[in-house]
Amino acid sequence: MKTVELSCRCGGTRLEVQGEPFLVSECLCTSCRAAAARLAQLPGSAPMLTTYEATATAEYRKDRVKILTGVNTLKEFRLTPTSGSRRCVATCCNTPMFLEMKGAHWLSVYLNLWPTDQRPKPQLRTMTGDLHDPSGLPQDIPNLRTHSPAFYAKLFAAWAAMGFRNPKIEVKGVLDV
Repeated sequence: MKTVELSCRCGGTRLEVQGEPFLVSECLCTSCRAAAARLAQLPGSAPMLTTYEATATAEYRKDRVKILTGVNTLKEFRLTPTSGSRRCVATCCNTPMFLEMKGAHWLSVYLNLWPTDQRPKPQLRTMTGDLHDPSGLPQDIPNLRTHSPAFYAKLFAAWAAMGFRNPKIEVKGVLDV
């Protein structure tokens, strides 16, 4: 199985992903856009959003993502203390690494970790219904108003392939932005 090593901008935090992602998407939900805007305020942080304000990720089963180095730099960021999703940031250089949904069996690894010429290509955009005016979005891939049944089917198939397990991903602390 092919493996790819990804790192934060300074190289202090490294991940390994195995195989191909089961989905590559761009999210336009209010939560992802708000989190990206807040994380962009961190010193030295690079923008996460596309020019049309999408957050691009590759979805991997948790059992196919390994933290190689820098686990002590990973801190979780939540929009509110009770948010069901957390973005994990390598605080050595303030690079967002991945998104984890509460109870999820997958991680959404941010596409900006890949070199541009090796970056997986998004297959769809989701949550375009959260935009005030989605008419300016590119028409190169499907622009879904919300999550589709096919989206959930991919998530379920990945979970079944894992034997319905949900490995824990431990990080070292909380990031307040």
